[in-house]
Amino acid sequence: MTQGSFGDDAAAMANETEVEAPSSADEEASAPADASDLDHPVEEDVPLEPSDVEEVPDAEARLAERTADLQRLQAEFLNYKRRVERDRELIGQNATYRVLVPIIDVLDTVDRAREHGELVDGFATVADQLERVVTGLGLTKFGAPGDPFDPNIHEALSHIGEDPDVEVTTCKVIAKAGYRIGDRVVRAAQVLVVDPL
Repeated sequence: MTQGSFGDDAAAMANETEVEAPSSADEEASAPADASDLDHPVEEDVPLEPSDVEEVPDAEARLAERTADLQRLQAEFLNYKRRVERDRELIGQNATYRVLVPIIDVLDTVDRAREHGELVDGFATVADQLERVVTGLGLTKFGAPGDPFDPNIHEALSHIGEDPDVEVTTCKVIAKAGYRIGDRVVRAAQVLVVDPL
């Protein structure tokens, strides 16, 4: 063979070599499943190395920030829920209070009528039923002769002397009974008190 130019040699080699056209089955087998495989080829049964995985910048910081936001929102929601439940309970108590306070005067009149023996037959039944209804709504009566005087629940109208039978200041006469709803004093018992000797 004589020496010729590079182009002549390349043309001769191309004529001698036959190249088969790829079949469609070969193309499908060699084609990547999706576009992401082109950038990051992964071989099967080969563990990934840290250098094979692209690091997401500040991923841990963002995760911590989102977690803190979520925890803060959850705490705010729980506080809101507790506040709504507490407010709902207070609204119910206030509504009961506003309804029952005017009835206390009616109960005072019933007590005075009972003391004078004027509750008879049907009226006595109505008075008993009224007392049962208000008790069922949470209104309780307190204050009895002989109770130790407590300025938180009693209103002393007068001191009526000393009594050798008592050791502490004591309610001797109940002018008007006291009423409470739960722990809330609606009206303090109005009393006349005696002091110990």
